[in-house]
Amino acid sequence: MAVEHVERLLRRVTSALDAAAIAYAVVGGNAVAAWVATVDDGAVRATKDVDVLLRRSDFDRAAAALEPAGMIPIEVLGVPMFVDREKPNPKTACHVIFANENVRASDRHAAPDVTHAVESPGGYRVLELGELVAMKLQAYRLVDRVHLLDLRRLGLVRPAILESLPADLRERWDALEGEE
Repeated sequence: MAVEHVERLLRRVTSALDAAAIAYAVVGGNAVAAWVATVDDGAVRATKDVDVLLRRSDFDRAAAALEPAGMIPIEVLGVPMFVDREKPNPKTACHVIFANENVRASDRHAAPDVTHAVESPGGYRVLELGELVAMKLQAYRLVDRVHLLDLRRLGLVRPAILESLPADLRERWDALEGEE
């Protein structure tokens, strides 16, 4: 049931953004799932929310586009998000990450721009793999490391992606070897 809820939320959000011609990229667990599914759909992990990369200048337009879909903007602990008007649960919301800005003040690298998105087989825009790997390496929480290990195990992270990483993120990638 929860997996279906997240899939419906993903479709509601991306359909509304597409209809309004707002540039975005799905990031986080759903983006990893989209990439993993290109190799092995049986290896896709469930996620409890939707994460979307938007330009800050497009936030108000996104809010207007999502309102007819029953989504309202809120902010919780400094995190902007869109929640279902009927069941406003931040845990199962659409969390917004602003393109070209640091996610956390301590981050060394800004989130990528939405221009680094490609069409997924599911029909929505997803962050290109190299940029997604960099975001996951920067966040480096347990869930991010698990996602990275999935991408590595499936052979999705090619040498060109690794060569494009900044040195600090490449060190984190190399440190993952001990976690396999």
